[in-house]
Amino acid sequence: MELLVYVLTGALAGFLAGLLGIGGGLVIVPVLAILLSSHGFGAANLMHFALGTSLATIVATSVSSLLAHQRRGSVHWLAVRGLLPGILLGGLGGAWLARQISSSWLGLCFGLFEILVALQFLFGASPPPQRRLPGAGLQGLAGGVIGAVSALLGIGGATLTVPWLLWHRIDIRMAVGTAATIGLPIALAGALGFASGGMPVGERPDYSTGFIYWPAVVGIVLGSVPLAPAGAWLAHYLPRPLLRRGFAVLLVLIGLKMIYAASSG
Repeated sequence: MELLVYVLTGALAGFLAGLLGIGGGLVIVPVLAILLSSHGFGAANLMHFALGTSLATIVATSVSSLLAHQRRGSVHWLAVRGLLPGILLGGLGGAWLARQISSSWLGLCFGLFEILVALQFLFGASPPPQRRLPGAGLQGLAGGVIGAVSALLGIGGATLTVPWLLWHRIDIRMAVGTAATIGLPIALAGALGFASGGMPVGERPDYSTGFIYWPAVVGIVLGSVPLAPAGAWLAHYLPRPLLRRGFAVLLVLIGLKMIYAASSG
């Protein structure tokens, strides 16, 4: 029954990711926080397990996404090379930083981030386009910020990478494919950081490596991989503005709940 719940969580996250073009971590992290709490995980490390496990699932799902975009020629490899060093360092740094923050503060940060993403969905704010990608130094710095924030919040990075690329006049399809590709090193660095950072913690549950809980990883991947294409297919037939507004409302509700839980804990 526990595995089935994780499969259903992955199915929902994968479907919404395909439908709306967002990272599954926005859904996986808050649901995992609720499920792991109900399964007896202690409050002190609850969000650390939710974030680390989310990043581990993104490693698996981003591989299939990367290959799909590469087959369509929608990966800007020059941007990937420029962002990659910062992504790797930032991902490891974000995972390390998360270990220094209490679970309640991580929940508060994630709740606020959910609300910010919801506002972007509602109002579609984006910076004015620039002419071209910057030099290696600025790209590396941007990659560091993207990697650190993504690892800290247990997300794949598309939420931050796509606006950065659009800002520099990268085509939307190319931006999405590039963000999906960058999601793999973000998830790898972040998952490794959470795995190693959680090893010294005593009384961890069975089937866990550091802050990664493998039954949840397996179940979520089994659910998300087949449902993401279904969401992408349905996106061609449903009004996207209405879907985006509905999802934004859902993110606000999730964000407020996580903020309330963090503040009351």
